Amino acid sequence: MVPPTATAMPVFLSAAPPPFSTRRRRSRLPAISASLSPSPSSSEEPLLVRAARGEDGLPRPPAWMMRQAGRYMAEYQALAKRHPSFRERSENTDLIVEITLQPWRAFAPDGVILFSDILTPLPAIGVPFDISDSKGPVIQSPVRSEGQVRELVPIDLDMLQFVGESLKILRNEIDGKAALLGFVGAPWTIATYIVEGGMTNTYTNIKNMCHTAPDVLRCLLSHLAEAISDYIIYQVNSGAQCIQIFDSWGGQLPPHVWEQWSKPYIKKGCESSWYKRSYT
Repeated sequence: MVPPTATAMPVFLSAAPPPFSTRRRRSRLPAISASLSPSPSSSEEPLLVRAARGEDGLPRPPAWMMRQAGRYMAEYQALAKRHPSFRERSENTDLIVEITLQPWRAFAPDGVILFSDILTPLPAIGVPFDISDSKGPVIQSPVRSEGQVRELVPIDLDMLQFVGESLKILRNEIDGKAALLGFVGAPWTIATYIVEGGMTNTYTNIKNMCHTAPDVLRCLLSHLAEAISDYIIYQVNSGAQCIQIFDSWGGQLPPHVWEQWSKPYIKKGCESSWYKRSYT
């Protein structure tokens, strides 16, 4: 359930990371290959992957939508009536694959985006959540203290096997005709849900933590950065050729605050992914 204001930044992995840079509200990070093994000739790769790597002389820019599958499609609406739980639709392999492929079959975009949610990995780090039809995501025990942060666990990828299986199936289904994209939430955006306990218009608690408990917030953001780095690697190893990072609520911060509280943890997550994948 990616918010409509989300900012997406495509990220790729390689054995040697290029210099890292990111700017608030920009949609691109440096292009990085998703494989450590020799890549096929560039002409055999999907257009989106070639463009993301900075290849010159492409016939056109790649085209895809950030929110590609969903309620605007009658086909999706019919499926949602049969399966009204969003958690079921985003955590059942068969449903994930079907929903992901619906817009690709209809429009043939250059990117096929895994149907999932930025909060999907939360139970795997020890943060259970529900989704209410009226309130959206609901976290019954918001994380706001040092003790609560210390209770978080390293991400348990065994709890996310439906993501890996879906990506493997999708990679075979699209058969190189488009790029397969996974995604993760940026640490700041995930933290807003964890600290606030769900959706909010004011972000009062997490903004207060920047001043009243900065060390606790830094610890939480660092934990999330490590978790998303492992989740990125897992998605790439399962078949994703590109990972989009959604900093949906980064836009709620003034630029200088975003530079302090969001950007460093996006950078940490990406760099950690590069280095971990280099040695596995």
